[in-house]
Amino acid sequence: MALLLLIFIARYKRCPSNKILVVYGKVSGSKSAKCVHGGGAFILPIIQDYSFLNLSPIPIDIDLQGALSKQNIRINTPSTFTVGVSTEQGIMLNAAERLLGLEDEEVKTQALDIIIGQLRLVIATLSIEEINKDREQFLQLINKHVASELNKIGLELINVNIKDITDESGYIEAIGQKAAAEAVNKARVEVAEQEASGAMGEAKASKEKDVQVANEVAESEQGVKDAEASKRVAIAGLETQASLGEAKAEREKAVQIANENALSEEGRKKAEAQKRISVAEYEAEAIQGENKSRAIEAEAQAELAKREALAREESQVAEANALKNILAAEKEAEKIKLQKEEIVRNEINKEKQIIDAEARAEEIRRIAKGEADGTLMKFEAESKGMEDLLAAKAKGYREIIEACGGDGKSAATLLLLEQLDALVARQTEALSNLKIDKITVWDSGSNGKDQNTTSSFLRNYIGALPPIHELAKQAGLDLPEFLGSMAKDPGLIQAAEEVKAEAKPAAKTAAKPTAVKKPDPKGKAK
Repeated sequence: MALLLLIFIARYKRCPSNKILVVYGKVSGSKSAKCVHGGGAFILPIIQDYSFLNLSPIPIDIDLQGALSKQNIRINTPSTFTVGVSTEQGIMLNAAERLLGLEDEEVKTQALDIIIGQLRLVIATLSIEEINKDREQFLQLINKHVASELNKIGLELINVNIKDITDESGYIEAIGQKAAAEAVNKARVEVAEQEASGAMGEAKASKEKDVQVANEVAESEQGVKDAEASKRVAIAGLETQASLGEAKAEREKAVQIANENALSEEGRKKAEAQKRISVAEYEAEAIQGENKSRAIEAEAQAELAKREALAREESQVAEANALKNILAAEKEAEKIKLQKEEIVRNEINKEKQIIDAEARAEEIRRIAKGEADGTLMKFEAESKGMEDLLAAKAKGYREIIEACGGDGKSAATLLLLEQLDALVARQTEALSNLKIDKITVWDSGSNGKDQNTTSSFLRNYIGALPPIHELAKQAGLDLPEFLGSMAKDPGLIQAAEEVKAEAKPAAKTAAKPTAVKKPDPKGKAK
């Protein structure tokens, strides 16, 4: 009992927190190993064994050089990736199957190849501006692509540290210089705007102050003048009333009343004249005050316009200098960009020409092969068809000869009878091809042989046609009797003999030169 207890204690293995216990051999289910993180497991003797996977983080320094971005610009991204064996169940089993027994350097080598490949893939999908501005998105894409590939070998991505992003052409540096120049120019413009706003506010306050003072002075003087005018008007009114009273008192006397009335009218006119003079004086003084206030306002506006012009001049000079620097930087960047685009375009055109040439060569080879195969198939089909045709004819000829009892002459006669329609058609065609529009015969009676000219002409014309029986004899065949016989037609026999008799002297005189008549241009014979 004690021995069993000692064996159990010896075979029970505890797993430290920074390691994974991998039990392999005969394990439950169809798994290749059993992974335990935390706790322990009993290792069966003989059929099971165990080993440990280290969970310590593994830092990997990657000096990636010349990674091609979305803009076909190569960038350098030195970085540090920290990886480690994962503690998730499915990923732990991958680590047990692929990393068990490997040293840290061997694990680092495997992870390094995966990380470099995925990092190049991520960089190829982004432009330099996206990488430089949105580092968070860049890191998320790296985590997404690299982590999924590391999980396949049992590793997980713990941390990513992008140290720097540079490029050989200086494109990123040019972007930074452009941003710095834009910030400096913007700050200068804002300073100039604030200075101009301060000067304008100061001038506006001074203007409002002067206007208010002038308004108060004008209102004070106007009040004094109004009081004096009211006093004078009241006095004039009292005097007028007194004159009217006196005129009423002395109305009994017409002359005196008339004189009083005249005096009263004169006083009234004088009072009105005095009133108008006073009002004109008040208006002149008010206009003078307004002109003075306007002059002060004009001077203030002129001073403000002068300061604004000065501020605008300084601002425009600063903007011009900044724009000059920006244009120079953009010109240099555009020059570098155009050079790179030209190089890339030439490389692409070169590759495209090679691909097009290979495609054309492949197309020519395929067309030639297709034409050769088609020609071969055509000849084979024609040969096969001719062979079948000849075989069918041979078979048909054999059957015809067998039907004729082996008599080849009778079989040939039958075949000739099949072609009789064609022979007759050929003779008919020979007659139809003769272009005879009209035949004129001058018959003078007898030709010396007890025959007239017309009958002689027809006999000679019919005798000139090749008889069917003669053609068959030339072919070595005898036509059947039901086709008729020329021997029973005395007229035709006589015509044939006359033709032969006339042919003999013609043969003797064939060597003599004879005049040849020109054919009718219209192709007609008379």
